[in-house]
Amino acid sequence: MKSTIQYIEKELAGLYPFTEIEGFKRIIFEFVCGWGFTEQVLKKHEIVASEEFEKIKSIVLRLKHNEPIQYILGETEFYGLKLKVSPAVLIPRPETEELVEWIVQSKLPVNCAVLDIGTGSGCIALAIKKQLKNAKVSGIDISGEALKIARQNANENGLEVNFSLADILNLNTLDKEKYDLIVSNPPYIRESEKVQMHNNVLNYEPEIALFVPNKEPLKFYRAIALYAKKNLSEKGKLFFEINENLSAEMVELLSSNGFHQIEVKKDINGKNRMVSCSNSI
Repeated sequence: MKSTIQYIEKELAGLYPFTEIEGFKRIIFEFVCGWGFTEQVLKKHEIVASEEFEKIKSIVLRLKHNEPIQYILGETEFYGLKLKVSPAVLIPRPETEELVEWIVQSKLPVNCAVLDIGTGSGCIALAIKKQLKNAKVSGIDISGEALKIARQNANENGLEVNFSLADILNLNTLDKEKYDLIVSNPPYIRESEKVQMHNNVLNYEPEIALFVPNKEPLKFYRAIALYAKKNLSEKGKLFFEINENLSAEMVELLSSNGFHQIEVKKDINGKNRMVSCSNSI
């Protein structure tokens, strides 16, 4: 195992920060060899089988081309769930876990009705369902391929969530249901902000789930806010993940659409990453 560790470190040196390479090593050995962290420590002097080493070499080669480890392995973890991912869906981020935690702590009704708009892998909808077992949770997305992943994740985690095809910008086609919670992590990165993005995002993750035109950066939020105003219950709540640079504009948008108790929340890095509001005072 020691020589395999040295191989990984040598091949990835200079391409990734040291701490990220350390993380890759733990993830790779657990995925290929089935060894958790403790086993990796105990077996550090054992020889990795040639078949397993070839698998590790294949993973390392793809990492050298900046492909995200989550896509290489086809899975990731999110809020205690193991989820399938592919280039058809965004890789769930820790900031989105913080959004779920905020929602779970927001004292929703026991039998609340929840809608996740732009569900992707289903990570938000499934995490909420796991924590709020009596909730009726639905998720929508414009991508049929994303919905296949979301349904697979629901099945493999034993969670009942209704996923269906719908366009964020044409929500009038949805059934006129009342929800206690509507949540969305829609596309919010402006085209002009692409220069700040890493190649592992630009080259592999779905653009349709990431980017918005510079002239219409809030177009998805505006459509969702209009839908939510009509379809939230009297005390219903709306939660968004947002562009850290547009929090003031988001507050203005929500206020102008008649929402109350608007609150912007910072993520663990101190960035304005989430906003919540209520349908009533």
